[in-house]
Amino acid sequence: MNETTTETNQEESQERLNQYFGLIDKLIRCPNGEEPQVIESHPELLDEGLIRTMLKIAAIFVHEDNQEGAKFLVYVARQLSKQLGLYPDVPAKE
Repeated sequence: MNETTTETNQEESQERLNQYFGLIDKLIRCPNGEEPQVIESHPELLDEGLIRTMLKIAAIFVHEDNQEGAKFLVYVARQLSKQLGLYPDVPAKE
């Protein structure tokens, strides 16, 4: 890979990360119950990278003593993982 290609990939990666941050911010700020509409309005961002980013931000929230924000992001990340087939749907034990 040449230097120009590497720089372009880094810029694209940073742009994608900024898009994830924007979506996560919208999710955190949206009224309760409107999360599915926010998520559905950005199908191009629904991938493993978004889930990883959500979990990283959740970890930051824990360290900043924002337990509710962390729980919310972990919950949304888990639901998205299931929808995308990245999280096993384990039946509850009886």
